[in-house]
Amino acid sequence: MRNKERPIPTPDRPNFYGRRGSRPLKDSRKALVDTMLPKIGISYPDVAGVDPKSYFDGDPDQLWLEIGFGGGEHLAGQAEANPNIGIIGAEPFMDGVGSLLRHLDERGLGNVRVVADDSRPLLYKLVDACFDRAFLLFPDPWPKKRHAERRFIGPKNLALLARLLKDGAEFRVASDDMQYISWTLQHMHNHPDFEWLAEGPDDWRSPPEDWVKTRYEQKALRQGKKCNYLRFRRKPRQV
Repeated sequence: MRNKERPIPTPDRPNFYGRRGSRPLKDSRKALVDTMLPKIGISYPDVAGVDPKSYFDGDPDQLWLEIGFGGGEHLAGQAEANPNIGIIGAEPFMDGVGSLLRHLDERGLGNVRVVADDSRPLLYKLVDACFDRAFLLFPDPWPKKRHAERRFIGPKNLALLARLLKDGAEFRVASDDMQYISWTLQHMHNHPDFEWLAEGPDDWRSPPEDWVKTRYEQKALRQGKKCNYLRFRRKPRQV
């Protein structure tokens, strides 16, 4: 998820990801981007009120969302394990998009749709309560204080996510950066629509049973870093 060129942030669209420019794609991945992405890619809609189920063939049992899927290992693994669930993944870096497409192509998976860009312009256009689960896994922590507004976790994005998640839906966040974990817990605690699903240390020190490790996560663990796995529930809406 990290390259050398950064899009210029604006007041309405501050960056929450790292560096957008990608190194040149391998020929095999470029071919998939050219041929496969047009079939499963999602463009920003012109109108609001879009039901994301319309992006899928048939009628998925549930819809899941992964924001910033990196190399796509987790997304592809979840898609393979849950063929009746439609998963939308967003990733602004084309090397990550190419990696995901390779995983999908090798496994013959058809229950994934891809936003090859910032997720938010799409999310703002979707209907309320449309996702059953969302993932934010090992995002760029933006450790410098002056860059804190670029982190995805914050009041504006959490309000958007709360609108999109169904009552009882789960939001999973993982990171090896303790500052980001603390930041996340603070903001989630302050948000009235979420509750932390943890009863003891094992609940955040160990991943959920259906977890699929990302390439970044595997590297962090090899380096002796501690990864934390946070699970939150969308509280029921007040009638």
